[in-house]
Amino acid sequence: MEIRMIWALLALSAAPVHAALDVDLQSPASIKTAAKAIAANLMTYYHGLEPGQTPGILPGPPPNGDYYWWEGGALWGTMVDYWHYTNETEYNFETEHSLTFQANSPQNNYMPPNWTASLGNDDQGFWGMSAMLAAENNFQNPPEDKPQWLALAQAVFNTQAARWDTEHCGGGLRWQIPFSNNGYNYKNAIANGILFNLGARLARYTGNETYAKWATKVYDWTEDVGYIDSEWNIYDGGHVEKNCTDINKAQFSYTAAIFIQGLGFMYNYTNASPMWEARLKGLASRTVEVFFETGAAVEVACELQTHVQCTTDMLSFKGYLHRFLAQTLQVAEPVRDIVLPSLRKSAEGMAQGCNPDGTCGFRWNTGSYDGQTGAGQQMNALGALMSLLVVEEYVPPPLTNATGGTSVGKADAGGDPDVEQVVLKPLTTADRAGAGILTLLGLLGMGAYMAFMSANWGEGAKWVDNRPEKEIADAVGTHLSPPTRV
Repeated sequence: MEIRMIWALLALSAAPVHAALDVDLQSPASIKTAAKAIAANLMTYYHGLEPGQTPGILPGPPPNGDYYWWEGGALWGTMVDYWHYTNETEYNFETEHSLTFQANSPQNNYMPPNWTASLGNDDQGFWGMSAMLAAENNFQNPPEDKPQWLALAQAVFNTQAARWDTEHCGGGLRWQIPFSNNGYNYKNAIANGILFNLGARLARYTGNETYAKWATKVYDWTEDVGYIDSEWNIYDGGHVEKNCTDINKAQFSYTAAIFIQGLGFMYNYTNASPMWEARLKGLASRTVEVFFETGAAVEVACELQTHVQCTTDMLSFKGYLHRFLAQTLQVAEPVRDIVLPSLRKSAEGMAQGCNPDGTCGFRWNTGSYDGQTGAGQQMNALGALMSLLVVEEYVPPPLTNATGGTSVGKADAGGDPDVEQVVLKPLTTADRAGAGILTLLGLLGMGAYMAFMSANWGEGAKWVDNRPEKEIADAVGTHLSPPTRV
């Protein structure tokens, strides 16, 4: 017995000991140091400035690399926040250059020809949200001959508002933009959540009520159609041929966070409206229950107890969850006590899921590094760390035109000079950035686009269990995934 115990002790002493990320989560200086290491690892995935590479995008799309176009837009939003929270300027050139390079001059609506044929409203919208963040944070403005942050966000909003479809399901944005794409018949929460989010943030930034009315319309439709239920769950979407009643009840953390962020801005814009406060508290509380149940954030649709079946896209959602919730705290005090403790607990789990050098895995609730690395995982970890700095006095809340925002807007941003522009509603509030809202006919020549077809709808099919591919394809709508993804 004694010999066996000695051997057991020797085996334990020889076993590798996991060393987590070296960070004191109570020290802003320590958090910044750790964030610098994580950011450095994140940027090793970006090769856009190398000869023969395309500025702004991560390696891809498959099979040429792991990442689709939209995740480049998400990366640069993360790096705008990185500068904002840490004052580190090391990656500012790449960030500015990428956000303007991919804008698609002269329309500057984030619909570049190389990607438009497989473009979703949510893909385009993520780039628009990153531009909006740059305006709110007073990130370095591009040269005058380049598109400006506010104008870029307006362009995305304008082109998406022009696609609002009242013929089916009583309203809403479709998932895909080209009608030739598989998924054009699907209306999902993430696409509409981004339109709501941009409308709310543009309303606050510009003071223009038209944006707020659009935000209200989009949120009300999402709730009326059943994508947001009475218990504040947000579901993925439904098909137009079913009048959007065949709701796919998958829940994703970034969808909830995008709606919460928009609700926070509407609460702020309306000077603490009881209606928006009730919605904000309800959705924030439910989001904490669903995604932070075990402490650290879990992507419940694909991060199972026994295994992970997340797509590359899904592996990045936790970062947006943390970042968007953190910014919400700056504009909506009522959710501070609901959200902040979860952000802190989640960051503790994240630190245990990283190596000391800032290489981070995906799971944050196992107490160890899982070896699942990637750009999404690095963005997750960086977002979790940065969210802790949101309470520091040196981190200003999002700006507006009236509080020091300097980005220049463009009322008819996003239009094609050869296409008639349609005014949705006359402007009622002027602002020095020229913010306005002229809705545009944004769907141009879709019949010429290639049809990117796939029997499997992509991301969603990864987490639907034990059903034939055809049934999965019929039942599952996706989010942020061109129909060519598998």
